[in-house]
Amino acid sequence: MKKTSSLAMRNSDQRSSFDPSEPATGLNRGRTEGGMNRREFLKASAAAGGGLSLQFSFPLLAKPGAAQATEVTAWVVIHPDETVAIRIARSEMGQGTMTALAQLVAEELECDWGKVKAEFASPNEHVRRKRIWGSMSTGGSAGVRASQDYVRKGGAAARHMLVTAAAVEWGVPTYECKVEKGVITHPETRRSTTYGKVAAKAATYAPPKDITLKDPKDWKIAGKPVKRLDIPDKVLGKPVFGVDAKVPGMLHASIAQCPVFGGKVKSVDSAAAEKMRGVKKIVREENFVAVVADNWWRADQALKQVKIEWDAGANGNVSDESIDKLFREGLAATNLPDARKMGDTATALASAAKVIEAEYSSPYLNHATMEPQTCTAWFKPDGTLEVWTSTQNAEASMAAASEVAGIPQEKIEVHKPMLGGGFGRRGAPQDFVRQGVAIAKQMPGTPVKMMWNREEDMQHGFYRPASLVQMKAGLDKDGNVVALHTKIACPSILALVRPEGIQKGIDFSAVRSFNDMTYTIPNQQVDYAMKNPHVPVGFWRAPGLQNAHYRECFIDELAHAAGKEPLAFRLTMMKPDDKNRRVLEAAAKAANWGSPLPAGVFRGIAQADGFGSFSAMVAEVSVSAAGELKIHRIVFAIDSGHVVNPDTCAAQAESNVVYGLGALLYQAHKVKDGRIQESNFHDFPLPKLTDMPKVETVLVPSGGFWGGHGEPGILALTPAICNAIFAATGKRIRTLPLKVEDLKKA
Repeated sequence: MKKTSSLAMRNSDQRSSFDPSEPATGLNRGRTEGGMNRREFLKASAAAGGGLSLQFSFPLLAKPGAAQATEVTAWVVIHPDETVAIRIARSEMGQGTMTALAQLVAEELECDWGKVKAEFASPNEHVRRKRIWGSMSTGGSAGVRASQDYVRKGGAAARHMLVTAAAVEWGVPTYECKVEKGVITHPETRRSTTYGKVAAKAATYAPPKDITLKDPKDWKIAGKPVKRLDIPDKVLGKPVFGVDAKVPGMLHASIAQCPVFGGKVKSVDSAAAEKMRGVKKIVREENFVAVVADNWWRADQALKQVKIEWDAGANGNVSDESIDKLFREGLAATNLPDARKMGDTATALASAAKVIEAEYSSPYLNHATMEPQTCTAWFKPDGTLEVWTSTQNAEASMAAASEVAGIPQEKIEVHKPMLGGGFGRRGAPQDFVRQGVAIAKQMPGTPVKMMWNREEDMQHGFYRPASLVQMKAGLDKDGNVVALHTKIACPSILALVRPEGIQKGIDFSAVRSFNDMTYTIPNQQVDYAMKNPHVPVGFWRAPGLQNAHYRECFIDELAHAAGKEPLAFRLTMMKPDDKNRRVLEAAAKAANWGSPLPAGVFRGIAQADGFGSFSAMVAEVSVSAAGELKIHRIVFAIDSGHVVNPDTCAAQAESNVVYGLGALLYQAHKVKDGRIQESNFHDFPLPKLTDMPKVETVLVPSGGFWGGHGEPGILALTPAICNAIFAATGKRIRTLPLKVEDLKKA
C-alpha cells in the first residue's frame, strides 16, 4: 500500500469554548449538575448514553423516560438506536489511536461501523473498577500495540454475549447464529434481531473465558483505511482541549517559575499586582508564584508586575560550555558501563586496515506543543476534586492530583479532553497538574484554570536530552567493517522519571540504536557516560532518536571511506531474513534508488528500528550555490507487523516528517546562566509549509507482530537528509540544526 502527500499538517488546533452548563451536542459533551452522590452519578451516567464522552468523562443525564444504553462489556455500550459506543482508555492527540482502537473492537464485535462512536473511559471509574481498561498511558507508540489484544477480546466477548442472548431467546444453539453489522440471524428459522434489542439481556451474562480472535486476513473493518472518528468534529471546531475547559464561576491563573531549574522563590513583592483589576489572589509556593484573576489576560499582566526574587542555587552558572565539558569528562572516563560488548573491539581496531573516527552532537529540544500546559482544578464542597487537563496519562494525572490534594484517588475525577499536541511532554512527570491542583487548593470551592504562557512553556519543559557521541570504526583491506566502538554521553531520562528502570548504570533510551544494532559487525562495544546537568529531560518523540542520526550518518561515512555505494554497503551487513533489510529494500525500490535524478538533486538513505517497527527512508535534496537546502521528496517504508488503518499510518509518517524537520532545520536550545535562552517561536521556529517535501509512505506489513507508527517515522529522517546533503555538497553534518551550517559545496 502506498500513500503520497505533501501536506504539512493533518490536524488543526481549532477549538470551541466549552461550558458544562450548556446542552451536550454531538461530541461536545460535558459534565452534569445535581445533588446526587458520585456512585449514583456513575451509575446514572453509564445508563444515560454510553457513560463516557469524547471530551470529558460523562455526558448529561438522560431525561426521565428516555431509553437507556447498556454496557455489555467495559469496552462496549449499546444504545437502543443501535449506536455502538466504544470506550477508549488511551489519549488522542491527533495520532489516530482513538479510531484504530475502535476499529479493533468493532472488528471483533461485528457491528455496523457507520454506527460507531468513541468515548473516553473515566479515570475515576477505572480506579474504582480495579483498572478494568488496562493502561491509560499513551506514549512510546504503544497506544495500539500494547492494548490491541485485550481490546479485541473485549469486542469479541461482547459479540459472544449478544449472540448468546438472541440464541437463548430463540431456543437455538449459539453456533447456529450468524451476525453481520450488528444484526443477528438464525438462517434455519429465518429469525433476526439486532444488538440494540438484546443488549440488556446480554449484559446479564458473564463474558466468556476462552476467546478466539479473528485472523487478520479475515478483517473487514480493521486493516482498512476508514475515516477517523475525530476529524469531522475537529473540522467544525467542536471538540474541546484542556485550554477550553470552562466551569461556572471559574477563575484563571498565570504562573511564573524560577528561570533557573531547581531554583526557589526567595521573596515576593505583590503590592502593585494586588491593586490591579480582576486580581483575586497571589499564590506563592516553594518554586513558583501564580496570580489568580477573573480572566487569564489580567492574571498574566498582573503577574508581570509581581517583583519576584529568585534563589538560583548552585545552577546559576551552568552554560552550554560547562555542559559540553561535563559530557567530555564523561567520555574520557575509563571503565564506563557498557551497554553492548561483542567480540574484542580494541584488538580489532588495532589491527584494522583503516580506522575512521567521528564525533556527533545535538542540543536540548523543547516539545513545543501548540497547546501550552494547562490544568483546571475544582475542590468541591463535598470533598471531591475534579481536574480537567490535556494528558497522555490520565492515571498519572490522577495520582499527581491525589498526592498534592491529599485526597484519595476514588474522590478525584480527571476529565480527559483532546490534546493540542503531546510528543511525550504530557506524559511524565505531571508538573502542570501538580501546580494547577496546588493553586486551586488555596481557593476551595472555586474552579481555577491555570495556564502557562508561551515563554513559560518554552523555558520550563522536560527537554530532549542534549548528547555527545564519539564513534570509532575499523575497516579491513576489503572495506568491511570489523569493529565499532561507540561512546555516548548524555543525561538520563529514567534517572528523573523512573530511576528503577536504570540497569547497571544504563538508561536504555540513551543507548538505543547502538546497543541493539542489527548490522552484523563482529566486534562492537557501546559505553555510556550518564551525565545529568540541571536541565530537566523527558521523553521527546522517539526517545533516543539522535542515536539513529549518528549511527546512520557514520555508516554512510564508512561506506564512503570504503569506496562503496551506501545502500549496497548496508545490505552486506544485514542478514537475508532481517526485517530491517526488507524495509530498506522497499524504500530503495519505491524511490528508484540508483536511477538518474534531475540535475542538482541527490539522494540519501538510512534505516532504523524502534518502538516495535522497522523503517527506512530515502531523501532527495538539492543545495543551491548559495547553500540553500531544498528537500524535494521523502520515501518512507515501514513494517509494523499489522496495520490497523493505512490512512492513519500515512498521516503519522507525514507528521513525523513535519516534526523532525523542525529539529533538523531550525530548533535548538542554548543554556546560559542556568537558563534556557529561547522563549517563543521567533527563536525556536516551527517548519514552514515551504519546507515540507512530498512524502510517500510504503507500508510493508509482514504480520505476526504489532509495531507502532507514532515515532518510527522520525528515526531515519535526519540521517537520510544529511546523507543526501553529503552527496550534494561533500559536507558531513555532525551537529544540528542546519541553520548554523554553511552548506555551500565543499
